[in-house]
Amino acid sequence: MITADGLEELKGELAELEGEGRREIAERIKTAREWGDLKENSEYHDAKNDQAHLETKIARLRERISAAVVVEADASSHVAGVVGFGSSVQVRDQDGREQTWQIVSSHDAAPGEGRLSVESPVAAALLGRAAGQKTSVVLPKGTRELTIVSVD
Repeated sequence: MITADGLEELKGELAELEGEGRREIAERIKTAREWGDLKENSEYHDAKNDQAHLETKIARLRERISAAVVVEADASSHVAGVVGFGSSVQVRDQDGREQTWQIVSSHDAAPGEGRLSVESPVAAALLGRAAGQKTSVVLPKGTRELTIVSVD
């Protein structure tokens, strides 16, 4: 799953790699070839390795784009005040700390910026719940009790 914005980001990244990325590596290979003997030319071998990595990254991006399912925020969840894909949810843990997260696709996730992957354990524990409800989530540091303060 991915948002429309996330898909556009992937397409932009792919275009950059297929355009400027390939041109840059082709230029490096061309320059390294001009230096002579390719057997002992580390710049040439480094550039060829980088080219292989670039092509692998391009292939993976193409796969992700072709398999992407564009999902927008679930309007019915917002109306009902239930946590769903695209929701912003404010939670309080058992220590009284409050955090606000938006539930997004794995591609759009950035926990440090308040965006949780819908596939994460915390998001999975929150999905389908409403303000005032409690849930627990098992994390590497132990089980945490979370109370949903609000859902937008």
